[in-house]
Amino acid sequence: MPTNVSPDYKRAELTYKQAREPEERLEGLREMLRTLPKHKGTEHLQADIKGRIKQLSEELKAPRIGGKRGGPLQVVRPEGAAQVALLGPPNAGKSELHASTTGSHAEVGPYPFTTHEPLPGMLPFEDINFQLVDLPPLTREHPVSWIANALQPTDACLLVVDLQDPGCIDAVLTIRELLAERRITLTGDWDRSRAHDTESAELITDPFAITLPTLLIAAKIDLMVERKAELAAFNELLGAFFPAVEVSVHTGEGVDLIGSWLFEKLEIVRVYTKVPGKPADRGKPYTVFSGGTVHDVAIQVHRDLADTLKFARLWGVSGQFDGQQVSRDHLVRDGDVLELH
Repeated sequence: MPTNVSPDYKRAELTYKQAREPEERLEGLREMLRTLPKHKGTEHLQADIKGRIKQLSEELKAPRIGGKRGGPLQVVRPEGAAQVALLGPPNAGKSELHASTTGSHAEVGPYPFTTHEPLPGMLPFEDINFQLVDLPPLTREHPVSWIANALQPTDACLLVVDLQDPGCIDAVLTIRELLAERRITLTGDWDRSRAHDTESAELITDPFAITLPTLLIAAKIDLMVERKAELAAFNELLGAFFPAVEVSVHTGEGVDLIGSWLFEKLEIVRVYTKVPGKPADRGKPYTVFSGGTVHDVAIQVHRDLADTLKFARLWGVSGQFDGQQVSRDHLVRDGDVLELH
């Protein structure tokens, strides 16, 4: 039920959604509960927040084994330019794609359910990396109770399917149903500005609903004869459209298109830094999404620096001249160089 909320609540919700560590998510949840209006219309949301606080608190209190918490890893800390989840039916070629693109040691076999817990790996693209997280296949027979937790920090999804499998339509429909039960929606719409415009600064509906822009990966195309016809039939029978990339791990066809697609559609902005009197460090850029600011970059450099940031000098396409002094709220563009003060 939509309800009016305060700016403090919206900030707390944003903190939760952007959190990279469990402690940060817990802090965001507690602040959401504190600032949420307390009336009958928010009773269900209050209960949901309290339940998530309890679950996350218990997880953080769990005993550690070898310096790490025991039990299976459920949430992967985001790294790189964006976190992208790999979903798909059993034996669709998901883990094989993950292993070949990231160099991971994902277990690959001709039998289903070789993936049991999230496995991260880095997909390189030019001078950045995308974090691909291989997740277990989703079926009614083998539910993944923690899938919503795993997808909470995710920016996008690769839906891997084998179009030769006669059951692939039913399998993908089941995946969508299982995710919908957990308030997760896969969408073929990658327009980030349109998604942002639908959010109201004053109303809140469901802060735990997750909508993931999704790229369909038609795997094993080296074994297909009528690949275009099969892909068209898949979209028609599915009753939904996802943009698609046709891929063969064995021949390498289409694999290089994944990184460029993610870079363009997620609107990744690379920003380089320099210290006074020295050239820019072009080795490893900091990355933000389109609409990111100087302050967003400073947070990645060091949170204390972001808190004390006074201004920056800028070289690049978003400035009027080289060395221009800009404020912390200045929007950065891909290729900009910042000198933070």
